[in-house]
Amino acid sequence: MTDAEWAVVRPLLPVPAWLRGRGGQPEAYCHRALLDAIRYLVDNGIKWRAMPADFPPWDRAYAFFRRWRDHGLVKEFHDRLRARIREREGRDTEPTAGVIDSQSVKADAVVGSDSRGFDGGKQINGRKRHVVVDTLGLLLGVMVTAADTGDRTAAQVLLRQVTDTHHQLELVWADGGYTGSLVEYCLTAFALVLAIVKRSDDMRGFVVLPKRWIVERLFAHLMRTRRLARDYERRTTSAEAMIYWSMTLLMTRRLARPHPQRA
Repeated sequence: MTDAEWAVVRPLLPVPAWLRGRGGQPEAYCHRALLDAIRYLVDNGIKWRAMPADFPPWDRAYAFFRRWRDHGLVKEFHDRLRARIREREGRDTEPTAGVIDSQSVKADAVVGSDSRGFDGGKQINGRKRHVVVDTLGLLLGVMVTAADTGDRTAAQVLLRQVTDTHHQLELVWADGGYTGSLVEYCLTAFALVLAIVKRSDDMRGFVVLPKRWIVERLFAHLMRTRRLARDYERRTTSAEAMIYWSMTLLMTRRLARPHPQRA
């Protein structure tokens, strides 16, 4: 991180328990060094044991990653960054509209058969990332499943998690894969309008579809971080945590840039 990024990040970090008088052992390494180590791993796609000597030892960096994953601290940190960006753009911290979609990726050999499957539509053997983003393209929720999990089945669980966290969410755009009983289910269970943006039959080649390009842009960013070009994580919770870390890269860089004044 640059100094400008660290100035933004530092006040948003979760406070360790030992600093709040709740016990525990103080960290032996600076949070900035540990954050840089994890961000380097996510951005460059290296193995944990291949951590450069400029960073803390790989086992300390992994212990930090595992602690933040298991206690939900990476999601808390991510949500604070997202709220700061929305405030900077003149938006309310809680979104009222979003976009849902999924992405199938190949899985590495370390991924067990209990969390991998074959996506017949995409011809991919691996996992599927189900995400919900706001209208700015910022992540609201993510769930990683086997690639053979249906979009509508996963959407019921993911949208429940997202609506429990973001109570003002009223409208979600989706593609044709989410049609059917899911539309009525979202309206009755979550008081959520699921609007289907379909591709016309007479369209040929690449066409930018309204609202759906927002979530496709998020997938493009995830694929630029090399750790996410393929699923290398043994646990789905680790795969979800890697996605949150990838989004922190995007958001800290955006917050560190000078914000142009609007007329």
